[in-house]
Amino acid sequence: MSVAYRTGKALRRTVVQAVPTIFGIIVLCFLLLQLMPGDVADVLAAESGSATKETLAAIRGRAGLDDPILTQLGRYLWHVAQFDLGSSTRFGTPVSHLILERLPNTLVLMLTALGLALGLGIAAGSVMAIYAGRWPDRVLQVVVLFFYSTPGFWVGLMAIVLFSVQLGWLPSGGSMTIGTTPTGLGVLRDRVPYLVLPAFAMASFFIAVYARLTRAALLEVLRQDYIRTAVAKGLSPFVVQTRHALRNALIPVTTVAGMHLGNLLGGAVVVETVFSWPGMGRLALEAVTGRDFNVLLGVLLLSSMLVIVTNVAVDLLHAWIDPRTEAP
Repeated sequence: MSVAYRTGKALRRTVVQAVPTIFGIIVLCFLLLQLMPGDVADVLAAESGSATKETLAAIRGRAGLDDPILTQLGRYLWHVAQFDLGSSTRFGTPVSHLILERLPNTLVLMLTALGLALGLGIAAGSVMAIYAGRWPDRVLQVVVLFFYSTPGFWVGLMAIVLFSVQLGWLPSGGSMTIGTTPTGLGVLRDRVPYLVLPAFAMASFFIAVYARLTRAALLEVLRQDYIRTAVAKGLSPFVVQTRHALRNALIPVTTVAGMHLGNLLGGAVVVETVFSWPGMGRLALEAVTGRDFNVLLGVLLLSSMLVIVTNVAVDLLHAWIDPRTEAP
């Protein structure tokens, strides 16, 4: 079966499954948000210090909050079907504009954290498996256990204290130097230092997960008959461990990595708040505190689509790692 055929088959099935999934997410989230006390009119009134009943009624009328819940849901679904996420009831700005402003920062942070977690986790897990039972394995297991049992926000706070406050090596928050407009490679040099600490804080837990998973999978693969055959043929240990053993051991790691994308999105709320990172996580938190349901629904909708796309990418990656694996 060709790669193009498997890719087309995966995409067709994903579209069929994604539409009802996204519909269910929208309906469920919309109904759950209605259970939250207060609305945007109450928040704006609290911020202004006072507001008359007429003012509150006018705000709710402009936002359509006086309509029955099913009417509001139907109106929102109709807008989504036209690729319109509506407008922020708090800022009066289209939700799509707010999300597109924050989305690149969140994607950069998530991809960096995921790459860091996979790179360090697979490397640590490989070393642990190769030296199983010896001191490198024992030392790394202690480090992995520390990352596994420590919340990411605490790791971030301690990293700020050490690398920002005490050593002064890295900035403690933000995403770029305020007041500068770098171009070309200057943008990369300016923003990478701001990315290191939040990416590591977000990746710390997943480094431990991937390290332990890689160790277990690699130990199992190294006991297989085809590995002993490769050794008997005279192949070097490095070739056996990388080309034959590690490639097959990566299948469960990539599966779990795809499932963890939703966890990364959830962790972004805390990490972006700790490091003042202007991403979708902070936008979602601001939408919750401001009862800006259109913005929050837009963030949840986009997040669910990212998870679905990532699952497809993982299925295709499995087909590339192991041609015997048929993408669904």
